[in-house]
Amino acid sequence: MSSASEALLAATSKAGRAPALLVLEDGTTFSGFACGASGEVFGEACFNTSMEGYLEVITDPSYAGQIVTMTYPQVGNYGVDLEDAQRDVPALRGLIVHDMCHTPSNWRSQMSLSDFLRRSGVVAIEGVDTRSLVRHIREAGAMRAGISTEDTDVASLLAKVRAADVLVGANLVRSVSAGERRDVRLPAGHAFALADAPSAVRTVVAYDCGAKDAILQNLVRCGCSVISVAWDTPADDVLALHPDGVFLSNGPGDPDAVAGTYEQVEKLIGRVPLFGICLGHQMLSKAAGARIEKLKYGHRGGNHPVMNLLTGRVEVTAQNHGFGQVFSSLGPLVAERSGGHADHEDDLRAWVRRGIAPVVANERFGRIQLTHVNLNDGTPEGMAFLDVPAFSVQYHPEAAPGPTDAHYLFSAFLRLMEGDRDYLNIDIARDRLAGWRFAEQG
Repeated sequence: MSSASEALLAATSKAGRAPALLVLEDGTTFSGFACGASGEVFGEACFNTSMEGYLEVITDPSYAGQIVTMTYPQVGNYGVDLEDAQRDVPALRGLIVHDMCHTPSNWRSQMSLSDFLRRSGVVAIEGVDTRSLVRHIREAGAMRAGISTEDTDVASLLAKVRAADVLVGANLVRSVSAGERRDVRLPAGHAFALADAPSAVRTVVAYDCGAKDAILQNLVRCGCSVISVAWDTPADDVLALHPDGVFLSNGPGDPDAVAGTYEQVEKLIGRVPLFGICLGHQMLSKAAGARIEKLKYGHRGGNHPVMNLLTGRVEVTAQNHGFGQVFSSLGPLVAERSGGHADHEDDLRAWVRRGIAPVVANERFGRIQLTHVNLNDGTPEGMAFLDVPAFSVQYHPEAAPGPTDAHYLFSAFLRLMEGDRDYLNIDIARDRLAGWRFAEQG
């Protein structure tokens, strides 16, 4: 940096920045500046396309083991309110941004994002060309990476990156599950925007595989009393709590490594209504014998279009996952319930064009219907069991961060527990406004 540049920066919030280095497994490097805690971290590089909600992203336990790139160019401009955090301690390995705002402006802000990162021990780098980085990950695929504020020698840091653990095969759920049973409560600081929860009419036990707090809070706001239990709680212990339904939460890492959850889910199917999201969708898939695949670079952000095959409506969804279900592995198609088609499609957008929600015959649990498809790449995004009370989606329906299009899924779970066989037939345009004070005032 020139002396003139240093003189200009000396009078700004960017003064005195320490150098930092980002190195990818394939040798790609980016130089920048430290904007969080000092140190050195390694993980799988990924990117999130959300324009806001950075605190919710950073504190989402599903990012355990990963270094997250925010694609929006400036991050931190409205600061941090701790009541928006999804967990007390961030689980991600590191953060990459183009420009970190060190002087936030917002009436709810308690501190700057950079101060929060330092306090939480999260290593972060700014000054990176995140457009170039994201294009590279999209072309080359997800890979290991390292950020260091201590070792800025490329060859040295690259050797450490290539020696780091890989994400595939790792059970990261055990590191982020709360572990102990707890009752879910609502944050008082959100009362300015969200209405009070109705009286609880159903009891739900939630498997905490790294659940975002907002997801469990949405169950409370729909009229459920929620008991959160550890990721590997035996099915008999769950049933002993006499729940009206069981919720399977989001979480990080390789689903194949989380046998402690999906083996219990297999014992619960058919005995109690089930609703799974993200990793929970994959746990339900594994219990039904489905195969899981690693996606090239995953789906992460608050703007992913998903077609609901049952209603023909497109939902803009929030997503965070690097693995996905292989729908064809659930079983052969039932031709008479699939528009006469007997052959599976690699790109599930074929079913969108046909206007058909196909059904397979699963050898373990009967008929399973494909309900949702990702319109970006044709991957499966949801399923409903037709012969037992269970359904799941691959995305996050709670809008923290993201849109509220998929809020209806919480209402659908309540209807499933009430015995409504047509539980997914909901006016999502009306339901997405449920519970917001601005909607009541309008």
